[in-house]
Amino acid sequence: MNVADPKTLSLDELRALRNELQNEDDVVSYVRRVAQARLDLVRAEQHRRDRGDAAEDLSSELRVVLSTHLTGGPPRPPRPVDENIGDNELSDRLDAVCAEHGFSRLEELLPSEMEQLEEQLTAFEREVSDNRRERFERLDELSAELVRRYRDGEASVDGLLGS
Repeated sequence: MNVADPKTLSLDELRALRNELQNEDDVVSYVRRVAQARLDLVRAEQHRRDRGDAAEDLSSELRVVLSTHLTGGPPRPPRPVDENIGDNELSDRLDAVCAEHGFSRLEELLPSEMEQLEEQLTAFEREVSDNRRERFERLDELSAELVRRYRDGEASVDGLLGS
């Protein structure tokens, strides 16, 4: 992530960096929601086992979990989304964690394996959340500098209409 002082950037550089970070956030946000959904499925399977509910399978939880994480979240202004949003290094890392720890055979995992999977997914989700929080802080810095420039007359709204 670029760490340059926003005050040292040209207006075009400031806007470009902000747009870049917003686009990166789309990917990070998507991967975070997928990680949270997978973690919820692991926990749902753990709860199902704890209840001893052999008749109920995990697929009954799938619809609830997916609707909560993949379509939920706070509304934000729509931005064009890359159709390959799930095709990136971060998604690949999540898939690798899941593959290494048996997510695809969740209902067959031993309790110790499920605990390890939960720990790994929790650590991954925490790392992604921290990354996202840092990105938001940087976006806030860039946005504050843009607002300051418009407020102080260093930048003109007319310039937005021409670009």
